[in-house]
Amino acid sequence: MTDQNQPVDSPNPESPNFSQEAFSHDCAEPSPVPSGTAESVAPRHLRVTGGMLGSLLLGGVAVLGSIIVFRQGLLPVFNTVFQPGPEWLSVMRRTGIFLAALAGYWVYVRGFEKRKVNELGLKPIPLLLGGGAGSGLMAMSLVMLFALGAYKLVLFRGVSPTLLGVAALIAIAATLEELVYRCLVFRIIERAWGTVPALGIQAVVFALPHLENVKDGRPRDVVTVLVSCTVLGLLWAGIFVLTRNLWVAVANHGAWNFTILLSGVPLSGIEDWRAIAPFESRSAGPDWLTGGIFGPESSLLVIVLSTVAVVLLLQIARRRGAFIKAAA
Repeated sequence: MTDQNQPVDSPNPESPNFSQEAFSHDCAEPSPVPSGTAESVAPRHLRVTGGMLGSLLLGGVAVLGSIIVFRQGLLPVFNTVFQPGPEWLSVMRRTGIFLAALAGYWVYVRGFEKRKVNELGLKPIPLLLGGGAGSGLMAMSLVMLFALGAYKLVLFRGVSPTLLGVAALIAIAATLEELVYRCLVFRIIERAWGTVPALGIQAVVFALPHLENVKDGRPRDVVTVLVSCTVLGLLWAGIFVLTRNLWVAVANHGAWNFTILLSGVPLSGIEDWRAIAPFESRSAGPDWLTGGIFGPESSLLVIVLSTVAVVLLLQIARRRGAFIKAAA
């Protein structure tokens, strides 16, 4: 777990040793009512919850606002002055969104939370382990699905140079999702309400936007995607709890997605990139095993394996004292 290097007079909300007393000292006004009574606990809950909602709003504005400023302000100026071709403009847009989001988060943490942004620090070995674990878990799942006949391999196309650009897109998308859902939503809720409630809330919040990918599906497709993406939200939040590092979660998330892409099966309900996958594959089993239109992430097999991984991760994190208690 990363040391946040807080000043002595400022409680560290990222530390597992962060105590309820330290947080409430700053959040609750002195009161003649003895601590622990309903009169003193209720206002403290309201203060902490209000502070949490304000932090979520401010952090969201900082990240999303930075992206909007870049896309609506800086990018058009760059295009007008340098007039790059469509390909270079696309590269500039993706890179700029990536950097703008990180800059907005950094400004929020440094300016509002007034601490070092240690979760953005690069840790090469944990990063490699995280990426390997994400790719390995999905590869194992896919091998089992192909062995069970859920998918059939049609042909091997070979490796296309286009995969590099797609890999960059997947990495940027994974970074933005982890930054918003784990560094902002999860971490801020965790600081106020503790690790356990934050895990569940952020997982559901993470899952809901993915329902758009099955908007034309059947009701059971919607339910299955909600369950599978909630489990994945718990998985990547568990990695964040264990490492307190954005890039380890990004590596796991991105490697997971890229492994799906390489196999030629649907990636989170997206069919666009299947044509450039090295392997061409087709579904040959029931939806409960293949995952249906959403792909293997909604397979019952993958849901079970991911759930086992979540339980193991959270058990390790708890044993290491990485869980944070509620501040109120």
